[in-house]
Parts: sequence; C-alpha cells; structure tokens
Amino acid sequence: MLEYKINELDVDTYLRLRESVHWKQLTRQQAQKALENSLYYICAYEDNQAIAMGRLVGDGAVICYVQDLIVSPSYQHLGVGGHILTELIEYCSQLQQENTELMLCLMCAKGREEFYKRYHFIPRPTEELGPGMIQYLHKGIEKK
Repeated sequence: MLEYKINELDVDTYLRLRESVHWKQLTRQQAQKALENSLYYICAYEDNQAIAMGRLVGDGAVICYVQDLIVSPSYQHLGVGGHILTELIEYCSQLQQENTELMLCLMCAKGREEFYKRYHFIPRPTEELGPGMIQYLHKGIEKK
C-alpha cells in the first residue's frame, strides 16, 4: 500500500531517488540546502521504501516551479507521478491569492512532454512565449 508523506524527506533518500533516474549528482550539502529551501515536497513510500517524490520551489505568490518529479523506474507508469504532480498543483492553488495569476513552471526531461500536457502544462515556445532557457554555473568543477 502506498503512503504519501509531506515535507518529510531525508537527504539520503533524496539523493537515492535522484540516482535511481540517473540525474546529476549533488553533494550532500547541496541536497540538504535544496530540501530546506523548498516550498513543499511530497514523497511516496511503499513498505517504508521511498519510491517517488515531487518538490516545489519558488516565491509562492508569482511563480512556483516543479523542481523535481522523480519516480523510481520500477514504479513508473503506475500513476504515482500523476498523483504527486496533482498534489503539487493543488498546493500551489492553495497559495494563490484572490484575483491573481500564479505561474507554475517546470523543465521536463526529453520525451516526457505528453505526460505534463495531460496536467495542462504548455510546451514552449508558443506564439506568445519564447523557449525556456538554462545556464549552468560551475564553481570548482570542470565543465563538461
């Protein structure tokens, strides 16, 4: 049976979930600070083993980002990611002030666009919106 826990995720579990989907490695200090500075996160457990998580960052008034949505490979395509994403969207809607528009953004992995479209995310660029962009800042590590 799946159990969902809110804002209860330790650094080792976070790093293990990231590794399970082959995301870039973080230092323990990075991971700890990332969790501490999150607006909200939810983690799915089966038999006390973390199998998925989602994390929001942002200012909670103008913009929020789905920063992490991770589902361990053996649990993908079972609805866990959709449930977590729905919870993240609901949390953002609760933050939203009356008569305002809050932007909920994300950068999805290549090939995952159709999943996010089901939850009303809009791929960019569009006629009105330019492409999303990114810059990596390196400090003390070699550029790849």
